[in-house]
Amino acid sequence: MILGGLGGRLAYLQLMQGTQNRELADSNRIRLLPKQPERGKILDRKGKILAGSRLSHSVFLWPLAQKKAEWSHTLERVSQILNIPVADIQKRLETEGYNSPYRVRIARSISPQKVTALAESIGELDGVQVDAEAVRSYPNGDLAAHVLGYTGELTDDDFKKHHLDHYRLGDVIGQMGIESAREQDLRGEWGGQQVEVDGAGNVVKILGEKQTHAGKDVTLTIDLDLQKAAETALGNRKGSIVAINPNNGEILAMVSRPAFDPNLFSTRISEKQWQRLQGEDHPFVNRALQGYPPASTFKIVTTTAGLESGKFSPDTVLATSASIRVGGIDFGDWNHAGFGPQGFVGALTWSSDTFFYQIGMGVGDQIL
Repeated sequence: MILGGLGGRLAYLQLMQGTQNRELADSNRIRLLPKQPERGKILDRKGKILAGSRLSHSVFLWPLAQKKAEWSHTLERVSQILNIPVADIQKRLETEGYNSPYRVRIARSISPQKVTALAESIGELDGVQVDAEAVRSYPNGDLAAHVLGYTGELTDDDFKKHHLDHYRLGDVIGQMGIESAREQDLRGEWGGQQVEVDGAGNVVKILGEKQTHAGKDVTLTIDLDLQKAAETALGNRKGSIVAINPNNGEILAMVSRPAFDPNLFSTRISEKQWQRLQGEDHPFVNRALQGYPPASTFKIVTTTAGLESGKFSPDTVLATSASIRVGGIDFGDWNHAGFGPQGFVGALTWSSDTFFYQIGMGVGDQIL
């Protein structure tokens, strides 16, 4: 039998020939077992793990195991054990389709207690499977969370917003930071099996198999020890710290507070946890990159542009004042008075706004 895939992904395998296999498919005895590759690690400059993987238990449903009308009892029982609303489980099942040969993940990283509860009831839960799979793990908790980002399952909204080839609903994907920026390197290549099962859902024959290929490791310029020191120095105060190697521009540490624990997204995040992450402290905001306007730090850029343009010399002296009118609008100096005649050194020392307004207008927006 020949197996074909789109983008090397078993989830797109199709039966291509064989009368016997067509008969098996018609009797709902062929199933596809996609196998998720191990995601590549994210390492610091010395090879220490910032993001890795750990084994956990996930819960899957086989849509073909029961007729649509027969699923209600199973869904109720699974809902009670996993503490997940029936409507959420049913939506996953319906999105995949009751005639799908693919299994549907409904929960990730469940507790040992829930694994035991499912095992004790598995005889009455036709089409329910508990399987081990790798989930993302961040051994240092919220350390460098904004740099690393997090992973999460793809939703309907993700597919509507983005053109995602070779992905299916429920796949795990990088959602921000390095996890998102280096998704193609980190994700690896899916594999799995196409199998024949008996009436009880047990595998009796492997019809085809494709090996998984782990994702590539990504090494950052971040120094874990320096990152820890910077995080400790900032503590619980709102703000950011960035440490840069002045010789080559490499970022050695980047801290933003408040932060979040990316491990939360390796399981089902609660509504309370999600609301906290959406709160007024905005823990998702990377204050090292997007939290504040450039303000007076841009005066250094304006100085450089003014001198390099040739329109101003190091000896230039300009009159500063309480405000300057441009296009009918008054733009004031921060002290509401100005600082009198100033050169570049004095203007930088006093951080005179009206001095640099004049430099900016003289240089023009194209050069700036």
